[in-house]
Amino acid sequence: MNWYERATVRIASTRPGAWFFVNVAMRIDRVLVPLTGGRLSSCLGTRYHRQHLLILTTTGAKSGRPRTVPLLYFTDGADLVVIGSKGGHPRHPAWYHNVRAHPRVTVYARGTRTECQARDAQGAERARLWARAVEVYPGYASYRARADGREIPVVVLSAVSTATAT
Repeated sequence: MNWYERATVRIASTRPGAWFFVNVAMRIDRVLVPLTGGRLSSCLGTRYHRQHLLILTTTGAKSGRPRTVPLLYFTDGADLVVIGSKGGHPRHPAWYHNVRAHPRVTVYARGTRTECQARDAQGAERARLWARAVEVYPGYASYRARADGREIPVVVLSAVSTATAT
C-alpha cells in the first residue's frame, strides 16, 4: 500500500472513521460503484479498495425486499470472502442477518454480476480466512478489538450460476 492507502486504513480503523465508512461512504458507493462499473468509489485514492469492492444484493430478512451494500472482499480460490465487521460495532450488520435468512445473493464485482450462495466459514477455514482478511485490510484487527466480544462473521460467497457481464 502507498502512504495514502495506509493513512486511509488508519483513519477507517478509528471509531469516527469506521462510522463514516459504514454510514456515509457505503451509501455513496451503493450508487457510485455500479454507475461507474466499479471504476470509482468513495475511497478515491485507494487503488486496492476500488479493485476489491463488491456490491452485495441480499433479500431483506423481514421485508423480503432487495437490499444492497458495498463490501470489501478477497478471493479464496473461486469463492469471494466478505467480513461482517460493521466497523467494530457490537452488533452484526443488517446484511449479515439478511444472508442468514436468505443465503442466495447477487454479487456485482469488477463489472460482472453473479448469483452466489452464502455460508459462514467455520473452524479452521474461518481462522485461515480471518488471518487473510487482516492481511488484506489491517483495520479488521481494530474492529475485532472493539466488537465487544462479538465474533465477526466471515462469509464465503460461492457462485451458483454462470456470470454475465453488465
